[in-house]
Amino acid sequence: MKTFFFILISSLVLFSQSGCLKNTPTQTCTPATVASEEPTIIAYAGNNGINYTRDASGVYYEIVSPGSGATPTLNSKVFVTYTGKLLNGSVFDQQTNASLTGWQLGSLIQGWQIGLQLIQKGGKMKLIVPSSLAYGCNGG
Repeated sequence: MKTFFFILISSLVLFSQSGCLKNTPTQTCTPATVASEEPTIIAYAGNNGINYTRDASGVYYEIVSPGSGATPTLNSKVFVTYTGKLLNGSVFDQQTNASLTGWQLGSLIQGWQIGLQLIQKGGKMKLIVPSSLAYGCNGG
């Protein structure tokens, strides 16, 4: 099993994903369960000073700044900045210009749908998303 954690900080989010390693094109991947990833997520949060809250879905989050104004809904267009990092600290993905995003929240991964509705416009959070609420075996 290959484990990835994305840290999406900046204006938003810490988010993680664990994908399955496929050894051959014919081998299938068995998605990890939220419960199976929980010990790794808790250890990661502890090692990185994340004072987390666990959502019932299995998403872990820390609200750094709640923001103000409207809270997004699944129909909202969201503009975000983020930095995604692998568990080893290397940057996986990032966006520093929110105007280049503008996605409908309901079209994003389930972990972002859950997490972004916890903050308001201008808010910042750290979000850790189990792979089953992210890309699962698809690996992003």
